[in-house]
Amino acid sequence: MVRGFLPQMPSKQEQNSPPLQSGDRLTRSEFERRYAASPHIKKAELIEGIVYVASPLRHEQHGRPHSRVTTWLGVYQAMTPGVDLSIEPTVRLDLDNEPQPDVVLFIEASVGGQTRISPDGYIEGAPELIVEIAASSAAIDTGSKKQVYCRNGVLEYVIWQAYENQLEWFWLTDGEYQLLLPDADGIIRSRVFPGLWLAVEALLSHQIAQVLEVLQEGLQSSEHRAFVERLGSKLV
Repeated sequence: MVRGFLPQMPSKQEQNSPPLQSGDRLTRSEFERRYAASPHIKKAELIEGIVYVASPLRHEQHGRPHSRVTTWLGVYQAMTPGVDLSIEPTVRLDLDNEPQPDVVLFIEASVGGQTRISPDGYIEGAPELIVEIAASSAAIDTGSKKQVYCRNGVLEYVIWQAYENQLEWFWLTDGEYQLLLPDADGIIRSRVFPGLWLAVEALLSHQIAQVLEVLQEGLQSSEHRAFVERLGSKLV
C-alpha cells in the first residue's frame, strides 16, 4: 500500500504573520520576522524599505551564469587566505536595505574587512564585491539596488545582464561608481582584490576553462602575492 504524504501544517508563527509579498513596505525587523515565518519563500529582499520576492529562476538566464561566477570567485577565494565567499546571503546594509545578492566576496573582519558576521549569522556591512545575475530582476539590479550598494560603500559591483548577455563591472571612487573596462586583451582586473582577473568574453560565452586560465595568471602575479602577504600580516 502506498502511503500518501500529509500536508505540512503551518506553524503558529506562520498563522499569525501576514504573508510576505512583493511591494510590501516594511521595517527591516518586520521584514525579517515575516521572512522567517515564510519558509516556502527561497529569496526575498528589502530594498529602500520595499519587499521584492524573487521569481522562479531559469537555468539559462540565471542558474548557469550563477554557477560560472561562483566557480570563478570560488577559485580566487580558495587561493586568497583572509577572503571569504558567500552564495545568496542575507546582507544587512542599513535599516531600509537587506538584499540577498547572488554572490558576495569579502575581506574577513579579522584582517580589516568592511563586514562582520552578526551573532545570528548574517553579514552586516558592505561586502567589498557583489555580483548580481540580472534577468527578471534587471530593473532593480541596475537601478535602485545599484544606488543602495553605492551609498553603502560596496566597493565593486558586477552585473551580468542575462538577456542582453553583457557584463558591467563598477568600481566605487569618490563616492560614485565608475565603469571598469576590459584592457586590450579583454581582461578586467579588480581594483579591490589584486589578482582577480576576468576574461569577460570567455565568461559570457561560458568558456570557463579559459576564465580559470586567465584567473590563474592573476593568482600568480606579484600583486596577488603582495595582497596575500598583507592580509597575512594582519592575522592575530
